[in-house]
Amino acid sequence: MKIKLGLIFGGMSTENEVSVMSANSILKNLDKTKYDVFPIYISKKGEWYQYHNLENIEISENMHHMKKIENIMENLQNLDVLFPVLHGLYGEDGTIQGLFEILKKPYVGCGVLASSVGMDKAYTKVIFDKANICQAPYIYLKKYKDQYTYIDKEFNEKIVSLEEAVDIVAKEIDFPVFIKPANSGSSVGINKAKNKEELKKHIEYAGKFDKKILIEKGILGQEVECAVLGNDDVMASCVGEIKSADEFYSYDAKYQNENSKTLIPANLDEEVANEIRKLAIKAFKAIDGKGLSRVDFFVEDKTNQIYINEINTLPGFTKISMYPKLFEAVGIPYEELLDKLINLAQK
Repeated sequence: MKIKLGLIFGGMSTENEVSVMSANSILKNLDKTKYDVFPIYISKKGEWYQYHNLENIEISENMHHMKKIENIMENLQNLDVLFPVLHGLYGEDGTIQGLFEILKKPYVGCGVLASSVGMDKAYTKVIFDKANICQAPYIYLKKYKDQYTYIDKEFNEKIVSLEEAVDIVAKEIDFPVFIKPANSGSSVGINKAKNKEELKKHIEYAGKFDKKILIEKGILGQEVECAVLGNDDVMASCVGEIKSADEFYSYDAKYQNENSKTLIPANLDEEVANEIRKLAIKAFKAIDGKGLSRVDFFVEDKTNQIYINEINTLPGFTKISMYPKLFEAVGIPYEELLDKLINLAQK
C-alpha cells in the first residue's frame, strides 16, 4: 500500500521561489510506486492550495493547477507523512513543525526546538558556544524603530544609536565583517562591510528583513559544507567546497550566477575533513536535530582553523543544492536519500 505523502512548499518567507525549485526536484525524484504524492502550495499571503500537476511544479498567476484548501487541518489529517520543503520563516523556524506535532503527524526533518534554534542565528551561536564549537567573533543587535539594542555576551542590553552600534562593532571586531538578518536564509539580506560607512548602510538594510541583526568577523579561507542524516544514529556526508563567483556566497551567487561552483569533495587535508564531519554531527546533536541538516564552516587559510558558520535544518533540495549532491558523492542517490528521510520521519 502506497504512502500518502504531503509535499508542502512555497511559504510566506523571502525564500518562496527557492522552495518551489526544491519541491520540483523532490517531486521528480520521488518513487511514485511507493508514494501517492499530494503537493501543497502555501502562497506568500499564507493561503494553502492543493497543487494538481504531478509532473512539474510551476507557480504563476495562472492558478488552474491549484485548488484552495478550505480546511487545512482536515486535509493534513488524511495524509500519512508530511514533507515540508519550506525554507525560512514560517517553515524552517519551528512554527509549521508545531502544527504537525499538534496533528500527531510524522514529518520529515527537525522538530520544533531544533528548527527554531537553527533558524535564529543569534541563538544558534549561544548553543554552539556552549558546545565549545569554534566560531568567528560576533556581535548581536536588536532593532526597534530607529533605535538599536546592543546585546553583550552575558545578554545585558544597552540602547544605542546606529552610529554607536557601528563604533562598538569597529572596536570589538576587525573589518571586514558580515552583516546578517538573524532569521533569514539563502543569504537573503546578507552583506559584507569593509569600513564604518558600509557597515552603517548594511545594518540598516539587514534591519528591513529582521529586527535581530548579527555581525560577524569575516574569515579568510575556504567555505565548506557538510550534510548530516539521521535521528539518533547520525551519519555525515563528505565535505563540499563553495567556489563563489561573487565576493561572498550571496543569494545571487547561489541561484543566479552560473559561474559559482561547488567542489565535491572539498580540497582539504583528510584530517581537517574528518574533523569537519565530526563537528557537523556534534552541531546537529547540540540543537537536538532530527532527520537532516546541512552544516556550514570556514577553514582559515593560514591556520587551518575550523569555524562553524551556521546550520540549515531544511537545506535546499534543488538540482544544484549541496545537500543531495554531498550524499550522492558518498553513494546515496537522490531517490534513495528521499526514501531514507521519509523513513526517518516515520520512526
